[in-house]
Amino acid sequence: MSKPLASMTGFGRASGQAGETQILCEVKSVNGRGFDMRARLSPGFEPLESQLRQIVNSKITRGSVSVYLNVQRDMANTEIVVNERALDAILSMIDTLSDRLDGKKPSIENILALKGVLDTRESALSPDAEAALNKAVTDCVSVALDGLVASREIEGQRIGALLAQRLDEIEALTEQAENHPGRSREAILARLREQLTLLAEAGTTLNEDRLHQEAMLLATKADIREEIDRLHAHVRAARALLAAGGPIGRKLDFLSQELNREANTLCSKSNDVGLTAIGLDLKAVIDQLREQVQNLE
Repeated sequence: MSKPLASMTGFGRASGQAGETQILCEVKSVNGRGFDMRARLSPGFEPLESQLRQIVNSKITRGSVSVYLNVQRDMANTEIVVNERALDAILSMIDTLSDRLDGKKPSIENILALKGVLDTRESALSPDAEAALNKAVTDCVSVALDGLVASREIEGQRIGALLAQRLDEIEALTEQAENHPGRSREAILARLREQLTLLAEAGTTLNEDRLHQEAMLLATKADIREEIDRLHAHVRAARALLAAGGPIGRKLDFLSQELNREANTLCSKSNDVGLTAIGLDLKAVIDQLREQVQNLE
């Protein structure tokens, strides 16, 4: 059974809850040479990054993935504590300035309002509550990840249809090159005769045996049978990959390079304007194929 194709770009979002704690997760991905994940987690959840990486990598094998996690706990479970070091430093500064300046000392309310004097600290959870919260977080990430995977597969389906069209065009152009009359020995001989006519008008002669020898030599050099066979083989291989599905981006990229190499050789061997035009069209379509391949996982 074939697997769905997937683009490397997508987005997923999910929210969850554990008791009074609200959880929000967003996951997005863009093109990448391999798999890479960057996480921006709420304070205190950094130890979960390794586990989240494993969860993401189990469903995504290629692409640059960003995970955003925001966890908001109930304020009833939040403690307000005094930063003793900051408070001591401020009080010491007040005493120093009081000896040097005349003025009223600040009130307790004003001191406590200074940045850094008061800290908020979430009350410690029991081991069971902490395990439940961590599970709710990983479940939320998994749901967001499912949304990301689904969006990547939708885009992958669109890309797959475009790739199939490009392969049809490559095959049609390859058949045109294969059936082009300009690659026959007779056509080469006819072009040589035309050139001989021009040479004769210039006073140069060439016997018939030499003419056939030149025709055979040029026909051998211009033989594109091998390139045509390889183009057909690469198209069949690419279609087989599309049919199988899954993370085939790298393999298709290699095949697109091979297709381009054969098209280049065909153009270099061509001794006919029409055949060269077909080769150039081939190169253009292969470039379009490769541009789309770059987006596949």
